Amino acid sequence: MTKLEELTALLVNEINDFNKSVEKLEKISEQISATKIKMDVSEYKSIIEVHQKQMVIHKDILDRFEGRFNAKIEQAKIYPTWAVVVFIVCVLLTVVSISILLLK
Repeated sequence: MTKLEELTALLVNEINDFNKSVEKLEKISEQISATKIKMDVSEYKSIIEVHQKQMVIHKDILDRFEGRFNAKIEQAKIYPTWAVVVFIVCVLLTVVSISILLLK
């Protein structure tokens, strides 16, 4: 019988310890559910605002570059004017010299 009493006492002690642990877990669970987390996003807002300002500045720079680039493209010619004039003069001189040679 003593062994049975010892086992019963041990089992009762274990059950009591288990109940105490469950009570502690319930208290911790209540504390966790009652705790509210506040997020401070003001620092991130300021960083995002600075980044947005920088992006606007970069966009303006790119727009101005695009405008200058498009103006250069519109002004660009395939051949310079002096080269076209020299070519036409050479062709005319060649035609005149061949015609003079053929007419002689």
